[in-house]
Amino acid sequence: MSASSTGLTTIVEDGVAVLTLDRPEVRNAFDDELIATLTSAYEAASADPAVFAILLRANGPLFCSGGDLNWMRRMASYSRQENLADAMALGRLMRTIDLSPKPTLVRVHGSAFAGATGLIACSDIAVAVPEAEFAVTEVRIGLIPAVISPYLVRAMGVRQARRYFLTAERFSAATALELGLVHEVVPAQELDAAIARHLKALKAASPAAIAATKALVAAVDRPVDAAVVQDTARRIADQRGSADGREGVTAFLEKRKPNWGTA
Repeated sequence: MSASSTGLTTIVEDGVAVLTLDRPEVRNAFDDELIATLTSAYEAASADPAVFAILLRANGPLFCSGGDLNWMRRMASYSRQENLADAMALGRLMRTIDLSPKPTLVRVHGSAFAGATGLIACSDIAVAVPEAEFAVTEVRIGLIPAVISPYLVRAMGVRQARRYFLTAERFSAATALELGLVHEVVPAQELDAAIARHLKALKAASPAAIAATKALVAAVDRPVDAAVVQDTARRIADQRGSADGREGVTAFLEKRKPNWGTA
């Protein structure tokens, strides 16, 4: 196993690359370093002939709370160009997961918010526990779920995305199952067995056929392309630099209600 100061541990076991978010002290929130590390880990696992599947999991009570507060503080002083580069890095992570030729699974043992819902939507197979809650919370701090939106809209459908993107309300694992964000909800004590069942099925298949099938699904579903990634990065960079974006993030960090329209 390899550990990283950025909060990710990786291990390849029985042909499965297990990537573990390991920042429980900050609810496994991600920042620019963890995004870069995760991207590299997915790229390495996707290219490793000894790996037939990639599993994302997490330590601590939550799966992932979204963006790290210190990262958000740094964002507040970013130039537009820095915001654009930062957003493109997150876009690259999402697209790397989405386009991996290897099956990607996500073990959601606790709640997932904001960008974490994008990690789930990008994965091929998502299994969650009944206690997990989900939310796309960006509008509450004056931002938009831009970079993760293509994957969430694809998973949930436009009609449901309109509601949950706009209200930022929390929804249960049962609702996530109904929406198509996760594929299965099982009791916590059965979570590992459910993941093992999916891995067993995947291991019995031809790796080349799986890669070709993933490419087939992407081809017929009009995949997220480079233009979409760039456009969503541009949109969030613009929103971060807007008056409401700056006021929302500042208010969130200062633990107060935002003064919309007065910033």
